Amino acid sequence: MDWQTTSLGAAQAWPNALTALSRMMLTSPIPMALLAGREGIMLYNDGYIAIAGGRHPECFGASVLSAWPEVAEFNAAIIDRVFAGESISYEDQNFTFHRNGVAESVWLDLDYSPILDDDGSVVAVLALVVETTKRVMAEQELAQSREQLSLALGSSAIVGTWDWHVPQDLVYSDEKFARLYGVDPQVASHGTAIAAFIRTIHPDDVQSVGSAMQSAMDTGSRFSQEYRLVQEDGSIKWVLAEGQPLIDQNGHCIRFPGVSVDITAQKEAVEAHARSEIGFRTLADAMPQMVWSTLPDGFHDYYNARWYEFTGVPAGSTDGEGWSGMFHEEDQERAWTAWRHSLKTGDAYQIEYRLRHHTGVYRWVLGRALPIRGEKGKITRWYGTCTDVHDAKMVQAEREIVAHELSHRIKNIFSVLSGIISLSARSAPESRSFADLLRKRIEAMGRAHDFVRPHSRTSRPVDLETSIFGLSRRLLEPYGLEEMDNRIVFAGDDTLIGDSAATPLALLLHELATNSAKYGAFSHAAGHLTIAGRHDRENYVLEWKEGGNPVALRQPEQEGFGSRLMKISVEGQLGGQFQRQWEEDGVRVRVSVPVASILRSSKLTARP
Repeated sequence: MDWQTTSLGAAQAWPNALTALSRMMLTSPIPMALLAGREGIMLYNDGYIAIAGGRHPECFGASVLSAWPEVAEFNAAIIDRVFAGESISYEDQNFTFHRNGVAESVWLDLDYSPILDDDGSVVAVLALVVETTKRVMAEQELAQSREQLSLALGSSAIVGTWDWHVPQDLVYSDEKFARLYGVDPQVASHGTAIAAFIRTIHPDDVQSVGSAMQSAMDTGSRFSQEYRLVQEDGSIKWVLAEGQPLIDQNGHCIRFPGVSVDITAQKEAVEAHARSEIGFRTLADAMPQMVWSTLPDGFHDYYNARWYEFTGVPAGSTDGEGWSGMFHEEDQERAWTAWRHSLKTGDAYQIEYRLRHHTGVYRWVLGRALPIRGEKGKITRWYGTCTDVHDAKMVQAEREIVAHELSHRIKNIFSVLSGIISLSARSAPESRSFADLLRKRIEAMGRAHDFVRPHSRTSRPVDLETSIFGLSRRLLEPYGLEEMDNRIVFAGDDTLIGDSAATPLALLLHELATNSAKYGAFSHAAGHLTIAGRHDRENYVLEWKEGGNPVALRQPEQEGFGSRLMKISVEGQLGGQFQRQWEEDGVRVRVSVPVASILRSSKLTARP
């Protein structure tokens, strides 16, 4: 090294102390550096090369202030303090170095001492440098791991950990484990006899726990045991303890570490579920209905006692899909289709089918099922019932037969009345006009009755519509509905009608059609009719609007019987409002009727 290029000058002229210490430093394995003079000219040994990294050898003979610019301020302060006669030490001092081209965190143990010349003046600073980066980072990682473990244990059901050093009979545990077993955490952290922990175990469980631990220690197998702990307040805690004994080469257990999990909540939930299950089965067996349940996929796994009493089949024989064989063969596909739809959509299941009785006959039952959903809305089970409705079904069938017979006779009465009126008119020609009107009104009532009367599968017309528009089409047929089809428009909302409203509505529509045939749209080729409906909250509004009249209609001076009949039908029988206006091209009638009055039915319904 050409030292004349530095502020130190030729080596032969160095102070004796600097020369002697340089020789001693170069032969030492301990990382050392001399910072000579106020500029801190660097001299270091081979041990320091690893600390210098990529800055070696350029930093040898250079000022420490320029060689380590990122810590120049720190080193300048060190030089000033040591030249003032101070000795300084640092432990695990953290720096950010760029010694290998990139920033890196470095930890160092540092000792700085002054080097004195013969006259007592300070000529250099001796630095002992030991890098502790690996140790510090390892300790940080260990601390982080412990922190993560502590957080994991704290947020999980694990009560805590233990480590039993068997030969010394010392159990070391964390705070949570110690408190649960009634041991002072401070004592447990330094180790205490296992007897201190065993005393908290429920007396009925001590023997089984001891036997399981001894077996694990003898065989080296994994230990797993559920048992109870008696707390200081007398309450009971359930724990699941698991551990793995460590066996030496002589077959002796030297350590027994493990963890304990608090399973009290799970145990209480299982017991509550068991009590609930017993209560459910007791209630289900006491019900008169057949009760069943399935898994979310529809697998039948439970039937109550009523099911087996009704069907007479052995217990368990209808689990899974075995229930399908109990249906009448004509109902099986229909029942399966409805059940698959409910399983797919989650919709409620409801269907009537014939189920084989233990006597061998098939009886009608009403099957219903609802899904039970979890917190996230997912179906967890299906619960259903089967109710025997066979007797009610038979009574209903009998009522329908009687109703059909009565309806048929009423229809015949309408026909007889029409015939009587026609025959009477022949003997009294002066009353023929009145008789025709009366007969047509009775025929309209007959059509209304035919519209809403009970029908069998054979008597019911294919195109029968039980609605306002359907009734209107039926009543307009006598006026050439097919010929006027392109001149009659149905618009807006249609609505269903009950049998109680059919007669007054039929009389209303018949009178409107009769007047139209005499004076309005049906009386000339250019006439047209619009029948429009709309829902207005709790009312249904029907408008009859004729147009195309060549001559404007005038409101009659006196109100005829037909007008009074329409008002009585709407306002008296249906509780609605009737309005009529004569416009230039035709009449407009507006009827507003409560929906409840339109839907009202007088039919008897079978009790379930």
